[in-house]
Amino acid sequence: MNTKARKLGPVSVITGMNRGRYPYCHSVYIEEAGVLIDPGSDRERLQKIKQDKGFQMVWLSHWHEDHFMHLDLLQDLPIWMNENDAPPLADTEVFLDWYGVKNKNERAYWRSELKEKFHYRPRKPTRFLRDGEIIDLGNLTVEVILTPGHSPGHLAFFFREPQILFLGDYDLTPFGPWYGDRYSSIEQTIDSIKILKEIPAKIWLTSHETGVFEESAGDLFDQYLGVIQSREDKLLDFLSRPRTTKEIVGAWIVYGRKREPKEFYEFGERTNMQKHLEKLLAQDVIAFDGERYYRIRKQNGGSKRRPQN
Repeated sequence: MNTKARKLGPVSVITGMNRGRYPYCHSVYIEEAGVLIDPGSDRERLQKIKQDKGFQMVWLSHWHEDHFMHLDLLQDLPIWMNENDAPPLADTEVFLDWYGVKNKNERAYWRSELKEKFHYRPRKPTRFLRDGEIIDLGNLTVEVILTPGHSPGHLAFFFREPQILFLGDYDLTPFGPWYGDRYSSIEQTIDSIKILKEIPAKIWLTSHETGVFEESAGDLFDQYLGVIQSREDKLLDFLSRPRTTKEIVGAWIVYGRKREPKEFYEFGERTNMQKHLEKLLAQDVIAFDGERYYRIRKQNGGSKRRPQN
């Protein structure tokens, strides 16, 4: 399947395979400066652009595998990214640790996937991109915006003159945000999305699916944030009686239904739900008895009691 490149003034979007659905993403290309952002789109097209026009450097919005899938084609180029996301790019075991992969079978699965599907080769960034930094690319200026939550060093880029905002993996899809990594945060995700919503853009670019939004995206931001609350509401309903982690994962609140491969989807379901459980525990909305989580019910006067099995 051949993908297309969509030119938006000085900024081009290279559409990812399968509409940029995971394990692919859309890439952003600033031809005049030779900047390629997130080389996870289309291997054949990236090879052709490299041959015909060339790249000068690669920027990574963050450390995830679908965003560096074809980085091996660009071994000779400098890599720019935020320092907070650099460690997993340099070491496979650190990569797995950052995802929170502990199970032996899951680690073996991911080692194989990284090598075979995502062409992972350890790399170290040449330069770190800082929050609020303004970069002059000659034909346009770019503001770097640190947007943690999805990952600690996730970056968005605001191309000032054409008022184009690249949101990265805050992708405004109906699936909603991902915050299941070891260093992800629901609270930071919410804060980052609210910051991005207020930036005076005219065009919004995202890493997956639709990819280009040319009409007001305000409602989409609200719907995207709403997915977080919807997941939490469903979890709280499910915890009306005590539930084990296995039972919570088996409810498929995030993905909606059981999916394969197990090593990928059960892992994702578990880690995202764990973030909600941690959040609700900290808020004293639920409790954990060592085996099961349950919703706290308060008696008159505010005292708490455990629910009956």
